[in-house]
Amino acid sequence: MSWIHRTAAEQAAALASGEVTSVELTQAHLDQIAATDGELHAFLHVDAEGALAQARASDERRKAGNPLHELDGVPIAIKDVLTTEGLPTTAGSRILEGWIPPYDGTVTAKIKAAGLPILGKTNMDEFAMGSSTENSAYGPTRNPWDHDRIPGGSGGGSAAAVGAFQAPLAIGSDTGGSIRQPGAMTGTVGVKPTYGSVSRYGVIALANSLDQLGPCTRTVLDSALLHELIGGHDPRDSTSVPNAVTGLADAARAGAARDLNGLRVGIVKELQGDAWNADVVERFDESVALLKEMGADVVEVSLPSFVHAMAAYYLILPAECSSNLAKFDAMRYGRRVTPEGSPSAEEVMKVSRDAGFGDEVKRRIIIGTYALSSGYYDAFYGQAQKIRTLIIEDFKKAFEQVDVLVSPTAPSTAWPIGEKADDPLAMYLQDLATIPANLAGVPGISIPSGLSSADGLPTGIQFLAPVLEDARLYRVGAALESALFEQWGGQITPAAYAPKGAN
Repeated sequence: MSWIHRTAAEQAAALASGEVTSVELTQAHLDQIAATDGELHAFLHVDAEGALAQARASDERRKAGNPLHELDGVPIAIKDVLTTEGLPTTAGSRILEGWIPPYDGTVTAKIKAAGLPILGKTNMDEFAMGSSTENSAYGPTRNPWDHDRIPGGSGGGSAAAVGAFQAPLAIGSDTGGSIRQPGAMTGTVGVKPTYGSVSRYGVIALANSLDQLGPCTRTVLDSALLHELIGGHDPRDSTSVPNAVTGLADAARAGAARDLNGLRVGIVKELQGDAWNADVVERFDESVALLKEMGADVVEVSLPSFVHAMAAYYLILPAECSSNLAKFDAMRYGRRVTPEGSPSAEEVMKVSRDAGFGDEVKRRIIIGTYALSSGYYDAFYGQAQKIRTLIIEDFKKAFEQVDVLVSPTAPSTAWPIGEKADDPLAMYLQDLATIPANLAGVPGISIPSGLSSADGLPTGIQFLAPVLEDARLYRVGAALESALFEQWGGQITPAAYAPKGAN
């Protein structure tokens, strides 16, 4: 098995034992990117020179006996929504084309401080607006399982890079499911941490009260290791919680023993029904059966406000997006297009924003501005915030009955590129199960639940836990992952990228 097919934890162990060097690992992943990304387009920018320089520095530390972290020397990719000093950061938009930040976001700084070579920046829906990574101004990313299909969104670049073995680790951002939903569609693990437990400093904001950075990996343990690295309080983020992020890797290792005795699991009643494809439900039911076999007590719970979650989300998110993106006015920030003659500031702003923003961004700005306008604020935005409060209360009541909640991650498997391009509502419905967690700030994890019997594509199962109880996700996620690995004969891997003899 080549090094790119090893998990991040296995790569870290090999680095520690001297079996491989960081330069060798990093070069192997760069070679995989060069060989496959012309078709996949998972990356917007690859920093081969910088990654290899960081890898050489890591090897020198290892040789001197001074590694900075357990993952020191393991390569990583970063979604292009997070600032990286000296590397382009565009958020998938033409309005930021060519922008090179003068500073690192907190998560970038933590990654560098731990010695992980940064391979580059991954593709995304423009300003993280989308469920397919088709809305990138620089072209769509393709799914490693089927290049004619979407990888999910908005973080499809990070998920595809991990799924295609271009990187063992990646950073994504989750505003309404943009780590978890791509994870389900690419057969990878995606985690949305508790809101505020991972710093948002340096994130190009879509919706401040919803955005959350998190890990994209191929195993639950790898996500736990990366989550512990990037988590923790940050005084530069006013929404950062004071709690430390610890014990996640221990929870994942304990969960792999498959003992779920005493764990109470709640199937969400409102996340069932006709909206879910039969093949997705089939894999979900099999996973629930495995949870029961491992000792979990599984019951159905009702969270009635979930039926209004999508409507509330698509008022709150556009409102915050309208406010956040107002700064890209061609005067202070962003691309400037100057019409002929002697245009006014307003004319420059209009032309620049028209040229710099894509259709989906314009759509959401218009909706958000309308929802915040005089005479409509209370009727739309105010009502949506009331629904949000009800959702939070429903979560609290549910977690008095169970330890974690479970549902399919997405209603369907990955669809063909362009299939939903003219139907935004159909696209939005793909986030049906993931949105409530962002509205309430609770943590969630998606792990692969198997392959669809209809099209052979990955499906995902999602677990949600109470605020700051992220460790529960790693325990139950690792337990189910271990059982599913046995059932499916190993990690669920796209055939074109699989190691010899793998599934």
